[in-house]
Amino acid sequence: MVRHYGAACACSIKAFALCAALWPSVTGAGSRPVFCVLVPHFKDEYWLSVGCGLEKEAERQNVDLLFYEAGGYRALAQQIEQLFACAERGVDAILIGAVASDHPDLTDAITQVAPTVPVFGLVNELHAEVLGGRVGVDWQDMGYAIGRHLTERHPEGSPPKTAVFLSGPREAGWTGPLEAGLRMGLSGSAVAILEVFGADTGLRQQLALVETALQRHPEADYLIGSAPAVEAAMGLLENSADPDPPLLVSTYISHTILRGLMNGSVLAAAFDDPMQQGVLAIRQAAAGIPPVRNAPAIGPEIVLLTRAGRELQQVRISPADYFPALQ
Repeated sequence: MVRHYGAACACSIKAFALCAALWPSVTGAGSRPVFCVLVPHFKDEYWLSVGCGLEKEAERQNVDLLFYEAGGYRALAQQIEQLFACAERGVDAILIGAVASDHPDLTDAITQVAPTVPVFGLVNELHAEVLGGRVGVDWQDMGYAIGRHLTERHPEGSPPKTAVFLSGPREAGWTGPLEAGLRMGLSGSAVAILEVFGADTGLRQQLALVETALQRHPEADYLIGSAPAVEAAMGLLENSADPDPPLLVSTYISHTILRGLMNGSVLAAAFDDPMQQGVLAIRQAAAGIPPVRNAPAIGPEIVLLTRAGRELQQVRISPADYFPALQ
């Protein structure tokens, strides 16, 4: 996920349509374009909303999608294999939610594929100069939004508060900027981060982090974590005898987090509109112009959601029964 989330590409989305004739589809005139979508996994509900946005816009754009799930953020070899498989199928474009932001094996594979099939970055930060475009937000800004919210609740000089921070694996790329933004946002606050924990963002792995964090720091005032971590914490704390459990803050949205915000079990969550990111990604890839190398990313505005905020009623996520058909 990349910086300058609000910046437009050198050619705007509207301008893309005007340039369509410059980049003919490899599937030939009159046939439906086919895009490959590569994601880390669908174990995290966030990616279901991305997938739903992709499919809705693909239907509007008359595009067929092939979904591939790597299996997790440590499934580097699997995602590279899927990348080459898509290229061999002769698809029109590849949209990749990268499992690593700068691993040389992945960036080398993209460099090999991009001359024949345009590759677009999807949501996750990816340092590859040959990308044809990128959709995503800056996760430093996601962390900063959460940090500033807590700073407003607990400004410097007020009674001290503590937090544990549960995130994804370091190689994911978004975890480092997220933590940096969180710490930046907390500067000038009375909140101190006691310890940082990281693992793949499957519910089982994040549940293990929650259990470890609460065992080490039962006195923590806040548990700040990925959506699966907060989901796990909601279940644990519901049956807990702790009279003063930590308040829960999610670093991004999911179906369970949205319900938690509405019923008050989650204090706040950063929202980067994953469905809209899917929509923008299809529009970018389907526009038909030559890829714009090193273009700044486009993406939605980041919003801090709370139960009292008006934005909560406007949040769109995938239907509860949605799941994409996988290859």
